[in-house]
Amino acid sequence: MKGTETAMRWPDGKRRCIWANPRNARYIRYHDEEWGRPVYDDGKLFELLLLECFQAGLSWECILNKREGFRWAFAAFDLAAVCAFTAADVERLMQDASIIRHRRKLEAAIKNARVFRAIQQEFGSFARYLWQWTEGQVVQEYGRTTSPISDALARDLKQRGMKFVGSTTIYSYLQAVGVIDAHDPGCFLSAGGAAQTGK
Repeated sequence: MKGTETAMRWPDGKRRCIWANPRNARYIRYHDEEWGRPVYDDGKLFELLLLECFQAGLSWECILNKREGFRWAFAAFDLAAVCAFTAADVERLMQDASIIRHRRKLEAAIKNARVFRAIQQEFGSFARYLWQWTEGQVVQEYGRTTSPISDALARDLKQRGMKFVGSTTIYSYLQAVGVIDAHDPGCFLSAGGAAQTGK
């Protein structure tokens, strides 16, 4: 979801991260309006974690294009509803062409939802648990796919029982929810990027 080169100039005069696909309006909106913005709402944090875990081995653009299918399939990302899913729901979802039909990932989504809820109960909110890893601060870095933070967080989540949460997946998640600010240098959304817009 990120490049290691400097941002590209677009027809609207803005510079955006090298990974943003100019031919996909959904992807552009995601880059401009969501990616890298700090998230403190547990509902949003759950949605993005669920989607990131389905991304493993696939492109984020593929997942993003199926986001509304996932929203419908997973009860609008309602945590309590997903926690209550059963084996019958897995079978139902395996027939849903609007999402990624991968049995192990579907089963993991339900398991991960239950671990997410357990973390909420332990820490008061998932956001409080997540942001403690950087002491509430946004980390600015780019050009990486893992870090000591994602290594440690992935390890902790696995110990708690989550699946498909390797360090690369968790690093991507931390970028998505704004714990890590990874906009490419020169992107209009990077630190200091606004000053370069249109130049």
